[in-house]
Amino acid sequence: MRQIILDTETTGLNPATGDRIIEIGCIELINRRQTGKTLHHYINPERDIAEGAFAVHGLSREFLSDKPLFAHIVEELTEFVKDAEVIIHNAPFDLSFLNTEYALLKRPIFTEHVEKVVDTLIDARRMFPGKRNSLDALCERFAISNEHRTLHGALLDAQLLAEVYLAMTRGQEDLTIDLIDYSTNGLNGLERAPLPSNLVYFKASDLDCEAHSKALEDIGKASKKTPVWGL
Repeated sequence: MRQIILDTETTGLNPATGDRIIEIGCIELINRRQTGKTLHHYINPERDIAEGAFAVHGLSREFLSDKPLFAHIVEELTEFVKDAEVIIHNAPFDLSFLNTEYALLKRPIFTEHVEKVVDTLIDARRMFPGKRNSLDALCERFAISNEHRTLHGALLDAQLLAEVYLAMTRGQEDLTIDLIDYSTNGLNGLERAPLPSNLVYFKASDLDCEAHSKALEDIGKASKKTPVWGL
């Protein structure tokens, strides 16, 4: 399965009033693994940058003045995302700009070139109702470091989103689930099957147990709550 994590930066908030894309960053995943293949461009919008937008990303019209126009990178972008599942945080925002850019070039809109669009903001709101679900908040929730992110940047944000997406969608990865016999009666079919006779195990020493208890205590102090596995 081929997926593309995508993020953009813009001159402002509304493409309908003339705001344009000024940076785009994409990261490729195949079978949920980053391939190292990326696409990144700064883009000359041929217009001023709103003060609020500049405060977010720090990209000035002067810096962008010698960068390519969107028309000059559209073929590369189209080829990069073609038939892939595209993953975006707050997808309606980025898609409104992307579709507008394609329409201005009299091309089929961006969403017609991709297989599917996944909005991680919608998914996060389902997983964490009533919580803050910005990219920064999700990084904090999943213990993903974003200390190096002082300003927004399309490729940097795409990289963070890739890590957040994989954390959000990580399923059962422990093969010991195969030790459970779901066909047995009792405990709603969740009674544990006998363990293999050749299973090797090691008993934790008193020193190990003491270190474990100390680690739980430290986690509890740091999070200001008792860890659920200590209850």
